[in-house]
Amino acid sequence: MTMRPLAEFPRAAPLLGVLADIDDTLTTHGRLKADAYTAMQRLHDAGLMVIPITGRPAGWCDHIARMWPVAGVVGENGAFWMRHDDATRKLVKRFVVDDATRAAHRARFAAIGQTIVQAVPGSALASDQLYRETDLAIDWCEDVPPLPRPAVDRIVALMEAEGMTAKVSSIHVNGWFGSYDKLLMTRAFLRDAFAIDIEQDAVRRQFVFAGDSPNDAPMFAYFPLSVGVANVRPFLDRIATPPAFVTEREGGTGFAELAAILLASR
Repeated sequence: MTMRPLAEFPRAAPLLGVLADIDDTLTTHGRLKADAYTAMQRLHDAGLMVIPITGRPAGWCDHIARMWPVAGVVGENGAFWMRHDDATRKLVKRFVVDDATRAAHRARFAAIGQTIVQAVPGSALASDQLYRETDLAIDWCEDVPPLPRPAVDRIVALMEAEGMTAKVSSIHVNGWFGSYDKLLMTRAFLRDAFAIDIEQDAVRRQFVFAGDSPNDAPMFAYFPLSVGVANVRPFLDRIATPPAFVTEREGGTGFAELAAILLASR
């Protein structure tokens, strides 16, 4: 399957929402810049649901759900969803597993993380690990010099040897116990919070997903209106079903490019 330029995106598509990865999709070189944030605000103001679907931690997602112009957020690669109920002024959140199970899993992460960073020179625990509820994040590209692909593959293999699910993002390798992913929790969030069933093909086609890396693969495969920002290209050999469309620009600037097309069609 060949990615089509964003210029060929169907302008008449009726839309309910925009789902988007954060790192290197909404951000550019690690920064959430004005063009991407303004794009989110404009989409929100136009009546579209904006929902980040991210590998970032629960601590970040609490802030995102409360402070950003979003309908909610799916975090830690599908471990939970959060949304701020403006009517009750409460943060609502749902996890795949209960508190006791999450605590038991976290107790194992320290030893596994230490094994990995010792076995893979140059890797490190992600700086946001302390704010995570459900997974172990190993930094291969964010605060450390980028590791070669064999080193990233070694991290994945070590996690899988511990019985973890392992996924590669543009900055981290995330590992967790369980078989959930971004797509499963996105389905649950839209169903439970908004009574929207994206298992219906007609409904699924009313959502756009934007992403950039292998941990977005389930979303690219599921949503016909999937879009990769330009920096998805180096990861295409790791993504079985590539996005249907690709932006000209990278990161948050590519997301702003997408938003402009969506808003023009409304």
